[in-house]
Amino acid sequence: MKKGIFYTALAFTLLLSACSQKKADLLVYNAKIYTVDSTFSVVEAMAIQDGKVLETGSLSSLSASYSFTEKMDAEGKFIYPGFIDAHAHFVGYALNLLRVNLVGTKSWEEILEKLQVFAKENPTGWILGEGWDQNDWPEKKYPNPALLNKLFPNRPVLLTRVDGHAAIANSFALQEAGIKGGEKMTGGEILVENGKPTGVLIDNAVELVNKIIPPISEADFQKAIKKAQENCLAVGLTTIDDCGLDASVVEQLKALQKNESLLIRLYVMLSDKQSNYAYAEKNGILISDRLTVRSFKVYGDGALGSRGACLLKDYNDRAGHRGFLLSDPAHFDSVANWCASKGWQMNTHAIGDSGNRTILSTYARYLRPGNNNRWRIEHAQVVNPADLDFFGQYQIVPSVQPTHATSDMYWAEERLGNERIAHAYAYQTLLKQNGWIPLGTDFPVEDISPFKTFYAAVTRKDAKGWPDNGFQVDQALSREEAIRGMTTWAARANFEEGKKGSLEKGKWADFIVLDQDLMTISPAYILNTKTLSTYINGKKVYSATR
Repeated sequence: MKKGIFYTALAFTLLLSACSQKKADLLVYNAKIYTVDSTFSVVEAMAIQDGKVLETGSLSSLSASYSFTEKMDAEGKFIYPGFIDAHAHFVGYALNLLRVNLVGTKSWEEILEKLQVFAKENPTGWILGEGWDQNDWPEKKYPNPALLNKLFPNRPVLLTRVDGHAAIANSFALQEAGIKGGEKMTGGEILVENGKPTGVLIDNAVELVNKIIPPISEADFQKAIKKAQENCLAVGLTTIDDCGLDASVVEQLKALQKNESLLIRLYVMLSDKQSNYAYAEKNGILISDRLTVRSFKVYGDGALGSRGACLLKDYNDRAGHRGFLLSDPAHFDSVANWCASKGWQMNTHAIGDSGNRTILSTYARYLRPGNNNRWRIEHAQVVNPADLDFFGQYQIVPSVQPTHATSDMYWAEERLGNERIAHAYAYQTLLKQNGWIPLGTDFPVEDISPFKTFYAAVTRKDAKGWPDNGFQVDQALSREEAIRGMTTWAARANFEEGKKGSLEKGKWADFIVLDQDLMTISPAYILNTKTLSTYINGKKVYSATR
């Protein structure tokens, strides 16, 4: 009799416990979960409901509090918030998938071989290529286009440099664009020999050809976006800042979001064009599930690799040349005035010390100490020490890309000299200005992999481990700083820290499962890290096993 009473009481207790449990969609357990909250806490389990983090903690505590529709055993693997790329060109990367990939080519001859293969596979239309870098060639100079013109006398060719700030066009493309050589422009240069254009176009000169290239079909656009999205999710990216799109492309992305084809989240910066300001005036700021548009990308100067970055003194390897601003300073002032009055974020590409000084001083005319505008300097590669205080005094956000330092370190001192190089790629110094710093890749200028961002940030070395002691290693970030820069600080740069960037109650359940622990593995193994699965809103959008 007593035994029967005992079992009845136990069953009643279990029933009451089950009835008191709250319902949740998903339990993730048996994991090492880096929440990236304010204390960088690590937990073993996470409850998810309606696409958001419900609670994190121990398996026993969550199991006692909730009943779950689904459970996921992480098998001891490592979970981080989904990575956020604070500076990239997602749509540009997507479109590049339809073009000749010239990244990593080691000579002009190799490029010509690739073009011929592409031309056979694609017998009509423009030949477009992306990603060459003359600094990787035996002769580190722009090529002679004679053979390019001979191979393609009646078909236009445009080959854009890896940083997007220079291009090589064949004679047919130059003719189609009406370029004869000798044209003068602000922020651009058409290289000429013996009174004729060589085909090399720097910065704004590239647009003379770009603007006559026919747009791709909607079907090809959707195909490219789908593939690019798959590639990004496969490396653990859940949000990407796309730096510089036209309003027409935003409308295409809105359509993809509407039909639920847009899985990845995009934070879009509109390009600095009058038509885009008119669009912004008419439509206002857009904040939606997968697509946010609330900022403008402005272009201060060119790139260091093509000697377009604007310097205070001559290039060390080109006497009499200091690069150039891409617009008159009055234009930057007018954009700052517009953004300040309309409540839009202003994010400006600035690489050289003169370019940075121009933009920082422009910002300072419209920002006040303690502001929350979060205006950004994209790249902030070479900043004169006298100008550093602008960042902290006016809460200007330095948005940097660690792989630029390790890509440029082989030749950057040749461009800058030993005095200026000491103040270049100074990420730890920039971090100290505001106490936080967002990190990105700038893909397709660099590879899309956030693991390369992390590796470059903490080691300041290339994939072969060179240099042994790291490039200006005093400017390296700690592992925690790098992870924050790729998650919660990147979210903060987008005004989104309240809903993403860390795995905390009420935030979106955007997370990734990795096969290695970035916080503890040897630096030599960081680049071997694999994303096993990617989740957005608690739903699996990528699996390495599918």
